[in-house]
Amino acid sequence: MSLNIYNSLTRTKEAFKPIHEGWVGMYVCGPTVYSDVHIGNIRTFVNFDVVYRYLLAKGYKVRYVRNITDVGHLEGDLDIGGEDKISKKARLEKLEPMEIVQRYSNGFQHKMEMFNTLPPSIEPRATQHIIEQIEMVQEILDNGYAYEVNGSVYFDTKKFSEAHNVYGKLSGRKIEELLSETRDDLKKQDEKRNPTDFAIWIKADPTHLMRWPSPWSIGFPGWHLECSVMSTKYLGQTFDIHGGGTDLKFPHHENEIAQNMGACGCAPAKIWMHANMLLMNGRKMSKSDGNHITPDQLFTGDSPHISKAYTPMILRFFMLQAHYRSTLDLTDQALQAAEKGYKRLMEAYENVNQLSTNQRRVETDLKKEITEGIAAVWEEMDDDFNAPKTLARLFELATRINALKDGHLPMADVDQETVGMLQEVFKKFVEEVFGLRQEDAAGAADDTLDRVMQLVIDIRAQARANKDWPTSDLIRDQLAEAHIQLKDGKEGTSWSKS
Repeated sequence: MSLNIYNSLTRTKEAFKPIHEGWVGMYVCGPTVYSDVHIGNIRTFVNFDVVYRYLLAKGYKVRYVRNITDVGHLEGDLDIGGEDKISKKARLEKLEPMEIVQRYSNGFQHKMEMFNTLPPSIEPRATQHIIEQIEMVQEILDNGYAYEVNGSVYFDTKKFSEAHNVYGKLSGRKIEELLSETRDDLKKQDEKRNPTDFAIWIKADPTHLMRWPSPWSIGFPGWHLECSVMSTKYLGQTFDIHGGGTDLKFPHHENEIAQNMGACGCAPAKIWMHANMLLMNGRKMSKSDGNHITPDQLFTGDSPHISKAYTPMILRFFMLQAHYRSTLDLTDQALQAAEKGYKRLMEAYENVNQLSTNQRRVETDLKKEITEGIAAVWEEMDDDFNAPKTLARLFELATRINALKDGHLPMADVDQETVGMLQEVFKKFVEEVFGLRQEDAAGAADDTLDRVMQLVIDIRAQARANKDWPTSDLIRDQLAEAHIQLKDGKEGTSWSKS
């Protein structure tokens, strides 16, 4: 069975055939690094990590590009009157923008390591590609699909749509309806010819912290432009797969397509993939109404929404239990069930490696059943990366593995080849495709570390009692650099990994 992928652009599953045989180019929109990464974003990156891993498991050589947005993403996504998210954070904290970028980039990388995601082949930053972005703006202008007003450059969506009739195809929106919309922020966008036009270069006001010289003004690129530039720079004008969260379909991905076609007449990606949202308690996560949880709160259990702490591997397993195109509801009950499922799968993985037989060749119903089950594991994953159904097939095999180990099924009914196939498929999918590992390797605290940390906390408490603030602060700061947080409360000091 060949790999079939659901294409958001055509709304159908398509047999995957890479542009260059044996090679895959994949671009996934990365984080805007102005705050700690959201657990919903982590679900998206875990989903595409599984896609990346499975393509590798299928034997493809993959160039996986995932960007870092460090300029141009405005508050409210307004082209005029909005403030760059990173610049705003830097202004509020009285730091340089690149200090903000470095802090949250480091935090993002640390979380990705905790969730055992493979690093991408290339992780470019928007600020490293200003020259290329200016060049693409000029190409779009030269082709007549953009216009300059007072130092800012806007993409002309109406003119582009008249020429190509594709704007809105990805998101399912009609350009006529978009053009007729009245938007509250139009008063801030009076330079535009149409409400759907978007800035590809923005003139910076004198207080803007991040700005560069260009032929039109001292300013900065629009948010959508960076992905058009970096995807094509590293993967070519047309590449295999473009991925991201479903919330990016419009306007971000729609505008990417317009920019690419406006610059070279080429559609950027053959296949568009979109990962769906992570809900909590049946609703969209929201800080304002308290329906929200951070990764660190999940790791420490420090939240009224959960009854205990959960390790990164349990959370990763939880995320695999829903198809990437389906919503996933995070609840305490669902996490408890995921913990049990994760432990059951890892137990079967341990058991399968203990199986051995002297049978060289047998033909039994059990062998046939196991062989068909192994083939079904690949078939489920070939069906648009269907992780939950693939897990179900592995659990079916796990039942046979545990029965063989416990003696409830005779080892005489399987031969060396069958045992080897079982061991291979579990290693391939548990470790290499799903990226799961034992909890102790995933960073769960052991008794030794608990004892060491209690000693450190006691030494710091003594320093505070002696008003030795430099030593107290040194301990806290050094632990913070090691991603360990101390929390002082009425009942004493506790610690957690961040």
